[in-house]
Amino acid sequence: MNRNTDFFKALESLGEENSVETELLIEKIKSAMLKAARKAYPHSEENIRVEIDPAAKKFEMYIVQEVIEDDLIAIDENEINLSAARAIDPAAYVGGTILKEIDISKLGRMAALSAKQSIKGDLREINREQMLSRFESKEHECITVKVSQIEPGRGTVTVDYQGTELYLFRNEQIPGETLEEGKSVKVYITGIVGKTKKPIVKISRTHKDLVKRIFELEVPEIYDGTVEVKSISREAGSRTKIAVWSNDPNVDAVGACIGAKRSRITAVVNELNGEKIDIIPWSEVIEEFIARALAPAEVLKTVVISPEEKTCTVIVPNNQLSLAIGNKGQNAKLAAKLTGFKIDIKPQFDTITNQEAEELSPDYVVPVKEEPVNEALDEYFEMDPGAAEEAAETVVEEPTETAEKELAETEDASPEIAVAEETEPDEAETAPFDEADENGGE
Repeated sequence: MNRNTDFFKALESLGEENSVETELLIEKIKSAMLKAARKAYPHSEENIRVEIDPAAKKFEMYIVQEVIEDDLIAIDENEINLSAARAIDPAAYVGGTILKEIDISKLGRMAALSAKQSIKGDLREINREQMLSRFESKEHECITVKVSQIEPGRGTVTVDYQGTELYLFRNEQIPGETLEEGKSVKVYITGIVGKTKKPIVKISRTHKDLVKRIFELEVPEIYDGTVEVKSISREAGSRTKIAVWSNDPNVDAVGACIGAKRSRITAVVNELNGEKIDIIPWSEVIEEFIARALAPAEVLKTVVISPEEKTCTVIVPNNQLSLAIGNKGQNAKLAAKLTGFKIDIKPQFDTITNQEAEELSPDYVVPVKEEPVNEALDEYFEMDPGAAEEAAETVVEEPTETAEKELAETEDASPEIAVAEETEPDEAETAPFDEADENGGE
């Protein structure tokens, strides 16, 4: 009885450690013990029974034996003579069955090891399924965890979420932040790796979407979709820029994020260990959005150089240049990430010549980038593939020094060519190629 009592204490402890229900754990142990017993009694595979009853503290294994006549010889463990059967159960009869108890301690070392490995494998599978069911729906979401342990050397922080341990590595922690054991913090689940084997939940405090999720928790208008977060750029521990837009003209997007007496934005900043946050009103007009993204700097003019390549030039007052660029280029870098544009910041007046930036002139025109000949031909061929040969004859390559010399000699020798160049453009363009060939041939 003591042995069974110890077994059920260990069973209960195992269930608590792995967050597994006792009934499910019992089923897995039954399966493992059956496998072990069948290895020890290979001729009795179908006749082995395992009974585990936590309420009665009963854990027993049996072989179901058929009772045979005394004058017959039992072939294997599946049969028992009548006299031997009645020593166990006085009511035994020929043709009936009795249960012969198996001594678990005598199953053998290999069978016990096999059972242990099988139970471990089942527990891993249970933990995998539980991990996925618990966290798969929370992937790319924000959760609140409690710091349970801090490793001094590597800086890895162990956190607890509803009985599951997760690891916040140093590179995913906000620079300069000191976490304390017992403290509750918010983390962002960046993903789950190893879903088919051993799932690992990856969490972060530096991911830019953590800011978005915290704003959703603090600002009801973002949570219900009235205010939309259009873009975020972040340098964790230092500064974040977030662009917001209101789908309701009666709701101020920036004001909703700040809250009364700055209560909402303060809550977000406190959660991020004092990280500065710039709330930028998003605009459909890209020039306006880029100018706002460089806040707190004042922008005089934004010129989009190439919408396709996403490049632009921004002109700022000379005294605002360092503010627009920011410490180590941080403000400009965050603005570029927020808008998706490469931003070239120029002062209003040249520091050497004191000339005003040409972009500020009312007559300034954005230079048009000439398309290479080969790209123009590619587009032409795609529209009209049959014109390839004709188009190739009309392409003029830039002459080399040798070609210029040969052309000069040809002009001296053939006055007809010089006359052809002076011909009216309409006539030259409409002259058929075959007539020109014939004239040349003559």
